[in-house]
Amino acid sequence: MEKILNQSPSNKQPFFKADQVGSLLRSDRIKTARSQKAAGTLSAEQLRAIENEEITRIVQKQKELGLQAVTDGEFRRAYWHFDFLEHLDGVQGYTPESGIQFKQAQSIAHAVKVVGKLGFSDHPMLKDYKFLHEIAGQHAAKMTIPSPSMLHFRGEIDRNVYPDENEYFHDLAAAYKKALHAFYDAGCRYLQLDDTSWAYFCSEEQREQIRARGYDPAQLSELYARTINEAVSDRPADMKVTMHICRGNFRSTWIASGGYEPVAETLFGSLNIDGFFLEYDNERSGGFEPLRFVQRPDLHIVLGLITSKFGELEQADEVKRRIDEATRYVPLEQLALSPQCGFASTEEGNLLTEEQQWAKLEHVVKIAKEVWG
Repeated sequence: MEKILNQSPSNKQPFFKADQVGSLLRSDRIKTARSQKAAGTLSAEQLRAIENEEITRIVQKQKELGLQAVTDGEFRRAYWHFDFLEHLDGVQGYTPESGIQFKQAQSIAHAVKVVGKLGFSDHPMLKDYKFLHEIAGQHAAKMTIPSPSMLHFRGEIDRNVYPDENEYFHDLAAAYKKALHAFYDAGCRYLQLDDTSWAYFCSEEQREQIRARGYDPAQLSELYARTINEAVSDRPADMKVTMHICRGNFRSTWIASGGYEPVAETLFGSLNIDGFFLEYDNERSGGFEPLRFVQRPDLHIVLGLITSKFGELEQADEVKRRIDEATRYVPLEQLALSPQCGFASTEEGNLLTEEQQWAKLEHVVKIAKEVWG
């Protein structure tokens, strides 16, 4: 396969051996406040004040656990992707007939559609990031946004606006390019793109659904890769951009299964980003063999060996054994450890307690210290 880009940018920002994907369980106080806001008994200003206090609390907790990169837990969002996408220029949210179907569960109905020319300006999440950056202090303030692929993969497009799909992807990449620079100007040096499409390309069941939509999975994955590469092509050298590959995460259930083999060469050999957060918490994820396509010595691989779906702690020795197994394909110094996903990709959250969530993250930090020192 011809590589889309052969060189990676110089990036001086450090990587962290103990890391996290981003979302955290919404606190009861946040859930109550959001309900009150929806009912009209709490103002937007009052809700934001409560969010600020709760985000400050969880950022402090992350610091106490020993994490070097902190997030706002996505506490201001209902969804990991729609809240960002529907505030792009030319995109609006709407309520479809049904939500996204997971194994044994369906999400609350919400979707996005492209109704005008795409762009990025005055996005509310810039303000959200600035608050996180301010309270992060000496810690890295990590921002998470959906990958550009997700607007096409999960959104509808008005063909009167974009009769030419090439123009659509050009404008999408340009909008994200502006987004990356806007977050950089706000102080962001660690940005993560969250993407479920690549895991779907690994699932034969999901590949059939892609074909049913009129796309060839191989061609679509190449198109997504080119769009991502264009979006990140001129980011500043000291801005670290990673990607989380997700198989679905709603109320501790999932959508896709299958190892990374079908997309590994494109992901690890062609995407011009700095690292990947990979789900490896169960047999649905396959083995480490696809990591043989990791040839760049500066490509960071974060192994998601700790599940965020359930509260029981993994055996530390088993996690270390699997890290050692991964070193058959990637040197230990290029590896790191994290949960396989966030704890609350939607505001409903996974089926574990906040105490179990913190124990999981503490488990990650402790194992990472024992493995990497």
